[in-house]
Amino acid sequence: MNNSVGSTARLLGAGLRALLVLTVICGVIYPLAVTGIAQALFNDKANGSEVRSEGKVVGSELIGQTYDLPLKKGQETAAPDLKWFQPRPSNGLGENSVNTQYKLILSGATNLAGDNKDLIANVRAAKAAVVKDNSTADFKVKPSDVPAEAVTSSGSGLDPDISPRYAELQAHRVAERNGLGVHKVEKLVDEHTDGRSLGFVGDPRVNVLQLNIALKELVADKG
Repeated sequence: MNNSVGSTARLLGAGLRALLVLTVICGVIYPLAVTGIAQALFNDKANGSEVRSEGKVVGSELIGQTYDLPLKKGQETAAPDLKWFQPRPSNGLGENSVNTQYKLILSGATNLAGDNKDLIANVRAAKAAVVKDNSTADFKVKPSDVPAEAVTSSGSGLDPDISPRYAELQAHRVAERNGLGVHKVEKLVDEHTDGRSLGFVGDPRVNVLQLNIALKELVADKG
């Protein structure tokens, strides 16, 4: 009986020591080590790839944002603020319908098939809007000029980038709305165009948030 109690006590003691040691290693030392290495070697990425403007964090270069006018009474969807470069559509999953106290926008794809009538209608409406919004007095956009990402959302619905082609298509409208020369805006797009990763992965891209920050600075310098 005593041997049984003693064995049980030793097992419990060993288990408790193992719990304490593993808690310290896995719950304290390991997280601190990983955090320290991340902060030392990948500080920007570890902190969420924050983008700053005028000393304030205005977003992340990994997450897209909308550039809309204030929602008017009776409107369900805000109109885009056309003085800014516009990102890809972010249809996603819409508003959070579970906890309506917080009007969160959830990320995700529409999951609609290519022949879905709603998707086709949305794409056609989006293409017509891109043509209308980006046509100016001296620059007319044709439906064939509109790239695919201008009328479709990404798989996450949060894509922060657009193609140089879509950015260039918007340059005339942005220049007109901000009283800038088109060549200055096109130069801005060129300066904020990133090439393929490692020289061959993916496609050239333009980060919309970074581009709009540069646009804001250009407009301020004009004034």
